[in-house]
Amino acid sequence: MTDLKDLQKICSQTRRDIVRMVHAVQSGHPGGSLGCTEYFVALYHHMMDYKAQPFDPDGKNEDLFFLSNGHISPVYYSVLSRAGFFPVEELATFRKLNTRLQGHPTTHEGLPGIRIASGSLGQGMSVAIGAALSKKLAKDDHLVYSLHGDGELQEGQIWEAAMYAAANKVDNLISTIDANGQQIDGSTDDVLAMGSIAAKFEAFGWDTVHIRKGNDMEAVIAGLEEARSKTGKGKPIAVIMETAMGAGVDFMAGTHKWHGIAPNDEQLAAALGQLEETLGDY
Repeated sequence: MTDLKDLQKICSQTRRDIVRMVHAVQSGHPGGSLGCTEYFVALYHHMMDYKAQPFDPDGKNEDLFFLSNGHISPVYYSVLSRAGFFPVEELATFRKLNTRLQGHPTTHEGLPGIRIASGSLGQGMSVAIGAALSKKLAKDDHLVYSLHGDGELQEGQIWEAAMYAAANKVDNLISTIDANGQQIDGSTDDVLAMGSIAAKFEAFGWDTVHIRKGNDMEAVIAGLEEARSKTGKGKPIAVIMETAMGAGVDFMAGTHKWHGIAPNDEQLAAALGQLEETLGDY
């Protein structure tokens, strides 16, 4: 576990990594990555029990994480590298041909920390359920975490998986919804309003936790710890985490416009001016 100030420093460096990676190749998804920074840092530097090296793809006797909305790979790659899964310097290869850090995570390159290819939205919860059930069969009491975008909940497979998880009492699963209210074409309310996400999961038989300040490290940790306390009680756990897309960079925050747009040189300089270099740039 890492103390709060150190976690916040990691967040600042992670955000620097995100904007630099996307800028370097003028391609990628900075908005959702910036918005989920506190979640990823809390997960990998405070919550999960895992071993970075040597990396075991099977994840026996350790907590597992599955990223369903794979387009936010910049934050995932940054946090994995800073947690020791692979060299930080490899972040400079993001989205370049024949490298391990592709725009959406893949498995055939053998990048440590990546257990599934993701990017086709709606599939990650099904995978996480399978892993959670496998742990139950193996008498492994570790937990499985997954992350999903709120726009991703418009995929029907999510609700098939949610129904299955509740019916089969997959109570070692914590699925977090990044509720930033934005998706590629605009606000989620404008594209396809979903009403209360918590009410939907509860209707499907899940227990829920609400993190109202998803870009506040203390709130994220408290919410995830509450979710962990609810495991083992017969229900899967859904964490509804309210974030701001683009959080940490003022001109990117709260809008869908930075979902998949890279900053230019001037915008990069402005963003980096708001983000302290704490661990050293790659």
